[in-house]
Amino acid sequence: MDYYYMFNALSDSIRLDILVELNKGEKTAGEIAEKFNLTNSKASYHFTVLSKAGFINKRRYKNFIFYTIKKENMKLISEWVNCFL
Repeated sequence: MDYYYMFNALSDSIRLDILVELNKGEKTAGEIAEKFNLTNSKASYHFTVLSKAGFINKRRYKNFIFYTIKKENMKLISEWVNCFL
């Protein structure tokens, strides 16, 4: 896993908020965009960054895209940070 992409993804407050929301359970792209007042293109950008970092999964069903958090990669970043404590 490339830590550069992980830390880049975590460097934005909106992406952190998205991860907190996804930690509560699966959400559609539209639900996330609405909750954080994001345009579709801005939401898509944040989802791309989070996906490239390995923090989220996506699945399509009909006209919807659903996102979930990848807890195993969140654990990796936590273990890496704990090396310095």
